[in-house]
Amino acid sequence: MSTTVTGPSPQTLLARLGRTREAAAAAGADAVLITPGSDLRYVFGVGGDSFERLTCLVVPTSTDRPAVLVVPKIEAPHYAGADALGVELAAWVDGEDPYALAAGAAGPTGSSARIAVSDFSPALHVLGLRAAMPGADQVLAGPIIRELRMRKDAAEVDELRAAAAAIDRVHARVGEWLRPGRTEAEIGADITAAIVEEGHTEAAFVIVGSGPNGASPHHGVSDRVVEEGDVVVVDIGGPLPSGYCSDSTRTYAVGTPRDADVTDTYAVLAAAQRAAVEAVRPGVAAEDVDTAARTVIADAGFGDHFIHRTGHGIGLDVHEEPYIVGGNTLALEPGMAFSVEPGIYQPGRWGARIEDIVVVTETGVEALNRRPRGLEVIG
Repeated sequence: MSTTVTGPSPQTLLARLGRTREAAAAAGADAVLITPGSDLRYVFGVGGDSFERLTCLVVPTSTDRPAVLVVPKIEAPHYAGADALGVELAAWVDGEDPYALAAGAAGPTGSSARIAVSDFSPALHVLGLRAAMPGADQVLAGPIIRELRMRKDAAEVDELRAAAAAIDRVHARVGEWLRPGRTEAEIGADITAAIVEEGHTEAAFVIVGSGPNGASPHHGVSDRVVEEGDVVVVDIGGPLPSGYCSDSTRTYAVGTPRDADVTDTYAVLAAAQRAAVEAVRPGVAAEDVDTAARTVIADAGFGDHFIHRTGHGIGLDVHEEPYIVGGNTLALEPGMAFSVEPGIYQPGRWGARIEDIVVVTETGVEALNRRPRGLEVIG
C-alpha cells in the first residue's frame, strides 16, 4: 500500500480535525470513528485501506480527550504523520482486541453515548465496534463529515481545476482512437492508458457507449464494434495523486450520424446543460439546478428519456455531496463543486450526455471543464 501523495499541510489537517470535533459536537455526537477511505484522507491526510484488521481514527468531541488512531502495528508506518497532528497512535498486534481500544479512546460509551461511524465502514468492523460499545447509540458520520467536505477551499478547487484540465486533455485525443471497426473495449483500453498518461493515478471509470449502448448511462465498454454513423457517449475520469477526481462526458459522432433526429435532439440537450450551468449561483437550491435542465428537456418532449439526476458533488470521491436532484433544497454556497450532466437516452437507438464539473463562486459559477460541448464529428 502506497501512501506517498500530494496532500494538505499539517496546519490544514489540524484545522480539519478541529472542525470535525466541532461539527460532531453540534450534531450531538460524543465521538466520530473514521475508518479508511476518503473521509480519513480528508481529515488525516492518508486514506489507507480497509482490511480484516481494524484501522480507525477516533475523534472525541471533548477537547479533554486526544484523537487516537487505532491501527495494526504492521500498518503503523503508513500513518507516520500522527505526531504532527497531535494524534495518539494505538498500535495493536494480532491477539489483542482493537475494538476495545477504539471504545476506550471514544470515552464513555454507556446508554447516553452517541457514536458516529463512517458511512462506508465494512460491516465486519461496524459489528465489532457495536459489540465493544453495546450501550451506545451508533449513527452515521456522513451528515457530520459532509458538512466539512462539501465546501472546498482554494487549494481543493485548484486540484479540481487540475483534474478537469487533465481529463480535458484526454477528451482532446479521443479522435486518435474512436474509429469504425474498433470495439468499445479496444477504444476504452486506449483511453484508460491516456488517463494515466495525462496525470491521473488510474482510470476510475471509462464508458464508451456506442450506438444503442449509449442509451445506457452506466454502460461501461463491450465487444460491440463501432460503426460509421454511430453516436458515442464517452464518460471518463479518475483521481490525481492528490486524490481529487475528474469526471467529464462528451458525445461524439463517427462520421455523419445515421439517425436524422440526432442534430435537433442534441441541440435540446446542449440547451438544457447550458441552462443548468447558468442557474448555478450562491443561494440557489440544488434542486433548482436540476429543474433548469429537466424543464428544457421535458418541454421538448424528452422528459421520459432523462432518467437520472442532473449532477453529483465531486472531490476526493467521484460521487459525494451535494447531489443536484429534485427534492434537495440545500442552498448552494461558494466552494461547492459538482457535475452538471443532463442526458437524453433513447433505448435501442442512441443516447447523449454532456458533463462539466462546476464550482460555485462568490458571484456565480466557474465551469472547470473547457472542451467544446457540441456534438464532435470524427472522421
